[in-house]
Amino acid sequence: MSADPAVGLGTDAPAPEAASAVPSPARPSPRRRPIRARGGLLHLLGPAFVASIAYVDPGNVAANLTAGSRYGYLLLWVLVAADVIAVLVQYQSARLGLVTGRSLPEVLGDRMPRGGRLAFWVQAEVVAGATDLAEVVGGALALQLLFGLPLALGGLIVGVVSLVLLATQDRYGQRRFELVVASLLAVIGLGFLAGLAVRPPDAAGVLHGLVPHFAGTDSVLLAASMLGATVMPHAIYAHSALARDRHGHLGTGAARTRLLRATRWDVGGALAAAGVVNIGLLLLAATGLRHVPGTDSIPGAHAAIVASLGTAVGLAFAVGLLASGLASTSVGAYAGSVVMDGLLHRRVPPLVRRTVTLVPAVVLLALGADPTWTLVVSQVVLSFGIPFALVPLVRLTRDPRLMGAERTGPWPNAVLVGVVALVVALNVALLVLLLR
Repeated sequence: MSADPAVGLGTDAPAPEAASAVPSPARPSPRRRPIRARGGLLHLLGPAFVASIAYVDPGNVAANLTAGSRYGYLLLWVLVAADVIAVLVQYQSARLGLVTGRSLPEVLGDRMPRGGRLAFWVQAEVVAGATDLAEVVGGALALQLLFGLPLALGGLIVGVVSLVLLATQDRYGQRRFELVVASLLAVIGLGFLAGLAVRPPDAAGVLHGLVPHFAGTDSVLLAASMLGATVMPHAIYAHSALARDRHGHLGTGAARTRLLRATRWDVGGALAAAGVVNIGLLLLAATGLRHVPGTDSIPGAHAAIVASLGTAVGLAFAVGLLASGLASTSVGAYAGSVVMDGLLHRRVPPLVRRTVTLVPAVVLLALGADPTWTLVVSQVVLSFGIPFALVPLVRLTRDPRLMGAERTGPWPNAVLVGVVALVVALNVALLVLLLR
């Protein structure tokens, strides 16, 4: 047993040839699809669109609306930078899954002693639970806005519908699941961007917002929260498994090179779509909600949208929020299964996990917990998990013994290290500020 510089944990790393030619044989995933490197580019797209849902969840909605209503177009450049970071990180996750034939939790689980695996699993499960809590709360808020339902009942309905979405993957395979989630992403986009058709943004203001600048300490703090919450740990864990499960393990050669090229398009297109949605939310708030009181909460923002842009736009916004909650919570349940499978070598069906993790969210809502406060707390917990996902990902993808010829080169690795340091520092600063 030797020390592994890739993650700083005791392990025996495989030789480059073994790493690139043979997947881990101990736990073949029942969800893995046949190799699909042949066919057109569109046939190879999909996993990144599922992972991108994490970037348009209810927490992002609240942050972007707050930024636009308080500062107009000022922090538009932050969202552009955040989307670039998301592309870099998610491509690394997908690349790890395709080259090794294993998910990030599987690779970590193979390299950790039992105690380390258990500790890592506990923190990952806590983060997954906090993420799931935020998605259920967001969906429940949407149902309350649409139909006036009590939050607890709305949370229960969100959980049941997400079970149906997960059943789509279990019964019809990942490709059908990808299509369903991509359709929800389209609904999210249409719902959140509808207001821009009613009141288009100011072109000069948009261009000015692309220039990095601030307007006082509060704007710096808000920018840090927007950028620091960009990377979602469960999206990193899930993407490595989604790419692996969809395409299988190709070893070396032209087929894998082509698939990696297609994956770059997949990640770029999916995160561009998510970025457009986030930017659209900020522009919506900047044009229609500027300086309107109460927009620091989702219900308050919805009321302001209705008052400023009309009932139809408010309805579209609520539908988009509902789609965001449903899609996000389904992806979160999938990520939780990936983490447990990789670290503990135990498979709990996503349907079972979804049922179990739904209980805390519904209980909190039934006890009258403030939805906005619940979202804030969930984001704080989420911040704790970011270094545990990011640091191993960057170190593993630069390891030649694991990645072979596909290891990250010196200059791309330097960029990724800088990104990791920035995101981790921002999240630590946010935790300190929020817990003071």
